[in-house]
Amino acid sequence: MPDDYRLFPADVTGADATNPYCVYTYDCKTPGANMVDVPTAYYQKERGHRSWYQGLRYASNNFCQQNATAKQDYTTVAASVKAGIKENTCTVKTCPASEDANSDLSFIDDTKTSHWGINSNGTCFPIMNSYTGAYLCDPDNSNSHCVSPRNATTPKTNSMSSFNYQMDAISSNWPIHLGAYIDYLVYQVEWVTGENGYVRWMLDGSPIFEVTTDAFSNVPQSTKKDNPQKVMLEEPMYLIFNVALSRSWGTTPPNPGSECRGDGNDPVANAICDSFPMYMKIDYIRLYQDRGDGLDDDNYMYVGCDPATHPTKKWIDAHIDEYVDDDNPWKEVSGKAFCTVDNDCTIGGNVGTTALKTGKCVKGRCQCTYSTSWGGPRCTTALAGSTSTSASSLSSRAYGPPMGLSMGLAGIIVFLSFVSVYMSMLSAKKQAAALVKSAAQTKMGASMMDEGHNNSTNQRPKDNYSQNFV
Repeated sequence: MPDDYRLFPADVTGADATNPYCVYTYDCKTPGANMVDVPTAYYQKERGHRSWYQGLRYASNNFCQQNATAKQDYTTVAASVKAGIKENTCTVKTCPASEDANSDLSFIDDTKTSHWGINSNGTCFPIMNSYTGAYLCDPDNSNSHCVSPRNATTPKTNSMSSFNYQMDAISSNWPIHLGAYIDYLVYQVEWVTGENGYVRWMLDGSPIFEVTTDAFSNVPQSTKKDNPQKVMLEEPMYLIFNVALSRSWGTTPPNPGSECRGDGNDPVANAICDSFPMYMKIDYIRLYQDRGDGLDDDNYMYVGCDPATHPTKKWIDAHIDEYVDDDNPWKEVSGKAFCTVDNDCTIGGNVGTTALKTGKCVKGRCQCTYSTSWGGPRCTTALAGSTSTSASSLSSRAYGPPMGLSMGLAGIIVFLSFVSVYMSMLSAKKQAAALVKSAAQTKMGASMMDEGHNNSTNQRPKDNYSQNFV
């Protein structure tokens, strides 16, 4: 979303100079910097329209212990929201428990006993996340909103197409109860596409947070109509279960940079340090699919990366420049992914009564059994539509130098070997001829010496001693 639909930033050089991270504790002094559309009149005056997403749904974690001071009454909260929130922050009586003034307050289900956004039991409740997304840019972008904008003296890398946009992070933070530390909990996510779709997060079957298609798509607009409308996520995606911890979320261990317990006098720090090391145990992760006949036409229930409704491969092939850069060029490969069993390297399924095996695991790496038909790191990519499906193209899909280069180098090495042997033979032949010639000369010299000795005894020396003789 554009800046004009987001939370007002805290004035870290003025009203909130002493508390620049007040947005995470909801105690900023800057008007409108704690919660979106709070105070209502201030946002309306400054912008003339609503901000952020409308109708997000939040519900209680009723496994927590009750807190009487956190209990809310629907009538009181609904009246406050309708009249407009006047303070610069939220309270139990003025805002929904999520502190999202634009959240849904309708009934959760057909029992009509509980409302979204109302903490009627006084238990744990998810809070609207203050983090609303990072500004993403290509390396050559000079937009001032970028984390590291390129300055005028730095030459462009031209490593990818230019882009810059504000990412939207729609999420909530919810407190976890003690049971999570002593036993297993069942976390669930339900994802339904289409006009009536939603993404719902649940704890043991009870909803905690929900984003509907309507909330995602029907966003606030100014007179400029400059807030892009979104479509409910429906393209094939991977599920990533992130259990990482980060100090960038504002939480640090006791006494960072020194002994965990410090001087040992803080009972809270001691209790935390006594619990280290900690472990997260995961019993199972399961994926279920609704294959019922009564699904809406736009409720796409498919498993796989390239369904007919969303031809992923065709899209990537047509927009390959968006998926590569100079450091990560496109390369077609044949196997070589890490594996433990043969099933890690095959598309699976059956052709008639015969199991379809497109690859196998050899020494911990995938090896494609039909290299002209199946490729990719795990031998799951059909090569029939590829421009390089012949056997001669295998070298371009396997790791290592191209086959042509390898054959050329091998030919040069063989040729040089022949030349080396031939030159060695010539050298040996010359050496043999030299030895024969040397032996003949030695023999001839010895014979002449004998003849000269005999002549010297039978003849007088010549008178002309100015001439030499052999």
